[in-house]
Amino acid sequence: MAFKELTSRAVLLYDEWIKDADPRVEDWPLMSSPIPQTIIIVAYIYFVTSLGPRLMENRKPFHLTQLMALYNFTMVAFSLYMVYEFLVAGWGTSYSYRCDVVDYSRSPLAVRMAWTCWLYYFSKFIELLDTIFFVLRKKNSQITFLHVYHHSIMPWTWWFGVKFAAGGLGTFHALVNSIVHVIMYSYYGLSAMGPVYQKYLWWKKYMTSIQLTQFLMVTFHIGQFFFMNDCHYQFPIFLYVIVSYGLIFLVLFLNFWFHAYTKGKRLPKNIQNGEIKNKSH
Repeated sequence: MAFKELTSRAVLLYDEWIKDADPRVEDWPLMSSPIPQTIIIVAYIYFVTSLGPRLMENRKPFHLTQLMALYNFTMVAFSLYMVYEFLVAGWGTSYSYRCDVVDYSRSPLAVRMAWTCWLYYFSKFIELLDTIFFVLRKKNSQITFLHVYHHSIMPWTWWFGVKFAAGGLGTFHALVNSIVHVIMYSYYGLSAMGPVYQKYLWWKKYMTSIQLTQFLMVTFHIGQFFFMNDCHYQFPIFLYVIVSYGLIFLVLFLNFWFHAYTKGKRLPKNIQNGEIKNKSH
């Protein structure tokens, strides 16, 4: 009886809370409820941390060279497109980089920004393939807590961002992240093409630095809000979430950097005397 009452209260609370959602996105794919995406993410976590490695345990790793090259360069193109759309819809036109509130109108630019936010949200599900490829190639050492946490939490929380605040200053980190992904997936795409291109990948060690710069930029940008007296951003809760993102990932990536390049625990074996020897990434 207590469980039934608790469930009823939760449903009522959800119904009351969802009234503030953006009506423009109601009929867009995956946006009617957070349940479908939650099922997808839970299934992803189960597969990459348990089921997948067990299924691959007694199998030879798949060689996915051509598929991965295609995937990575497709993600480069998709990320470039999102950068362009974020810039045209606001960040390169009307946004001030300070107190930019969400435009809930149905003007062409406002709807364009909302749709770009949805595209960014959807891209996070495509990126789940990163880990699935690790499983199929038996690169289990790369399936770290940082990797799985990052790929799980981003799409789940972004559902709420698109549902309630598809635009404004809360989308700056999506623009920056899309730029970073252009660089990152370019690296992975070249790496997947084989040893002929390895000599062009000397900048691998800078990838973590680029990630750290990203989190610092996002944290400082959102941090402005907490020092503004007259910024009426509609859903401040999301700004707290973004700041938390920035700080958590900053700490996690700093920890990775420390163990990889300072302490030497995960220093890439393929970097010897300034040259890249290994054929895989």
